[in-house]
Amino acid sequence: MTLDELTDSLQVNGIDSSYAVRLAYWIYKKRISGFSEITNISKTIKAVITEKFETGLFNPVSLKSSKDKTEKYLFKTSDGRKFESVYIPEIKRNTLCVSVQSGCRMGCSFCLTGKYGFNGDLSAGEIVNQIISNPHAGEVTNVVFMGMGEPLDNIEAVLKACSIITAEWGLSIGARNVTVSTVGIPEGITEFLEKSKCNLTLSLHSPFPEERSLVIPVEIKYPFKSILDTLAGSRLKSRRRISIAYIMIKGMNDTDNHLSALKTLLKNTGIRVNLLPYNKIPGSGSIPSAYDRMLHFKHELVISGIPASIRKSRGSDIYAACGLLAAD
Repeated sequence: MTLDELTDSLQVNGIDSSYAVRLAYWIYKKRISGFSEITNISKTIKAVITEKFETGLFNPVSLKSSKDKTEKYLFKTSDGRKFESVYIPEIKRNTLCVSVQSGCRMGCSFCLTGKYGFNGDLSAGEIVNQIISNPHAGEVTNVVFMGMGEPLDNIEAVLKACSIITAEWGLSIGARNVTVSTVGIPEGITEFLEKSKCNLTLSLHSPFPEERSLVIPVEIKYPFKSILDTLAGSRLKSRRRISIAYIMIKGMNDTDNHLSALKTLLKNTGIRVNLLPYNKIPGSGSIPSAYDRMLHFKHELVISGIPASIRKSRGSDIYAACGLLAAD
């Protein structure tokens, strides 16, 4: 619940609304397993709260650890829907990658999550719970909506989760440290930019529409070029970070023609390019671009005035890397 929802719900159940802030503190800051752990609310009020409410928190059912210290967690809802989250520790920050759906219905060919099928949206609570119920919750500095599912296909829950994550009464993680990734749904992008201050990343894959549509089917219905115009305009109006995720596959989207088209497409937009190595899907003949090739792309983009960086792949040995969730 948001603080307003909690306040209203307490009043409906005959409980003084002044307890809302205290309850939010114990759930979001202290991550209690039960209301009995609360120390600054009377036993009488706690008894009513226990009768009328649930914490909404539930632990993952399994954990896998990578040799690079990345950790993947499997969650299961009460109605049997499964989804995963990934904890990525680094020297200067610790990132938690959360899911917004069980499976996905976008059908992107480079992603195994879509092959798992679509089993339903997650609620805002089920999204936020992935952070609160993580053993490293107190160490998380960044949150990325890059797990299972398309965030803008579940926009209402994602916006609510973002508000809880960034609110002072919630998890208090700065909006500039929260990033939502999308394949591009115009209505969702417009609503997200209006109602959230968090960062947004567009998964591009190719600067050529006909080529992109073969890998990201939503391109047929929602061409990325008009979306880029919207994103570029938003970047000029706010301090949020707008970026492109470009997964590099050898011989498929790492040619000089692709590089030239990227430069033309992004020149003077201020949009950043994150170059990611392709994580090979079992049974696929595609392989990731060579690191030297990725360095060449980065160098050429940067000297053309386009911010660019190379993101390392983490947790591939436990199928926790980008595009591999639900692989096993």
